[in-house]
Amino acid sequence: MSVDVLDVRGKARATSLRAVWPAILGLSVVFLVEMLDNSVLNVALPTIARELNASASDLQWITTGYSLLFGGLMIAFGAIADRYGTRRVMLLGLGLFALASLTVLAVRTPGELVAVRAAVGVTAAMTAPGTMALCFRLFDQDNLLMRSTAFISTVGLVGLAVGPTVGGLVLQVLPWQTLLVMNVPVAVLAVVCIRYGIPADDPAQRNKAPLDLLGALLGTATIILALWTATLAVEAGWGRPAPWLAGAGALACATGFVIRERTTAHPMFDFAVLRRPQVSAGLAYQAAIGLGMAVLAFSVSLQLQLAWGWSPAAAALGNLPQVITMIAVGPFVEKLVDRIGTRRAGPLGSAAVVAGLLLYALLGRYDYGWIAVALVLTSAGMRVVMVIASVTVMRGFPEDQTSIAAALNDTGQEVASSIGMAVTGTVVAAALTGSLADLGSSATGVRTFENAVTAASLALTAVCAALVFWAARRGAGAAADSATAPA
Repeated sequence: MSVDVLDVRGKARATSLRAVWPAILGLSVVFLVEMLDNSVLNVALPTIARELNASASDLQWITTGYSLLFGGLMIAFGAIADRYGTRRVMLLGLGLFALASLTVLAVRTPGELVAVRAAVGVTAAMTAPGTMALCFRLFDQDNLLMRSTAFISTVGLVGLAVGPTVGGLVLQVLPWQTLLVMNVPVAVLAVVCIRYGIPADDPAQRNKAPLDLLGALLGTATIILALWTATLAVEAGWGRPAPWLAGAGALACATGFVIRERTTAHPMFDFAVLRRPQVSAGLAYQAAIGLGMAVLAFSVSLQLQLAWGWSPAAAALGNLPQVITMIAVGPFVEKLVDRIGTRRAGPLGSAAVVAGLLLYALLGRYDYGWIAVALVLTSAGMRVVMVIASVTVMRGFPEDQTSIAAALNDTGQEVASSIGMAVTGTVVAAALTGSLADLGSSATGVRTFENAVTAASLALTAVCAALVFWAARRGAGAAADSATAPA
């Protein structure tokens, strides 16, 4: 690996992204696949339903099974990576990810495809925490960490923007299985780049504490049940027992997890770390961003298609300002932080998110122009906050816990997003008397839907603003805390 400087501990650190471009390329394609894997396959769901004779429930599990396992296992694999080697777990995960993707060629029934998607979700969770953790192995300087994080996430966002279109074009000439088989060469490329571009794991830097298996199981169950509760609340509604049972299970597992981690001699991570200002503020910012993303992800497409009668293609174009802005803003995050500092840039980006959400809640129902402005404001703010919060959270953890820090960062945002979608879906479902499919058939139905979206958006905007305010005040103490926090 080409480097330009050695730090005081004798570890090689790069002074530019170009010096470690194979590693950055490898981490970028890992993140790209994580972003694409569900969205690309969604394009093929009608084809899968026809060829495998899959039911609506089968299609739900094909997508949901991946998401639940991917989101639920990240923290457990983060803890494993800290103990057995982040690079080693990343490479193993990529190899198994390619193998799991390749097994789609043997699928003949919906159940077999659900099993394949579950395996892909597990292996993707093995790779996810390593993306940020391995970045921290490459760089010491915060500006380079922000630049590399912005670049890697930009690659993923570009893929997210063009993925469904590319998937649709592939389906015109090739079988739907191709969409999963395409993961194989991408995973091989990532393995080669990471294998030769990132230093091997240093045993001296690993977490020496034994892995808390019971804590890992309880933590994983908590997250999976929480995500499943949110999914059931949107799809089945709170009038059925399933979401209540899943929610009760999540609460019981969370209680067990906290008790276990506070009483065991070797917890997965020290809860005292969460009290550090930079860590707690960063996680609060990420939760606020998750809620904001949920409001727009759930509401805008439904409003454009069901309330206003736009076609799916037109609605997809209507959402483009969000992705385009996130891509465009990425290169400027580092410059903004250099100019005004992290403590100001974080609240500024968060204020843009809250302003965009408020604009959508109050004026989005009247004209698409207001929706476009809201998408631009929120996505610009999200881009700034996501990069800053990721780096500050990682900085607050000891060096032998960087993988679990990255996993906590990503999982917190994903859980918050699921909660936000559940709240929005619940409010909309409670307001409507008919089905969503019949929404545009009457002016009364459209007005009821828009009132419900406004109420849900205002409620979540208030929570988002409260989290941002708390994080900004909490972050004010991060400068003093950073003197004692591990590098």
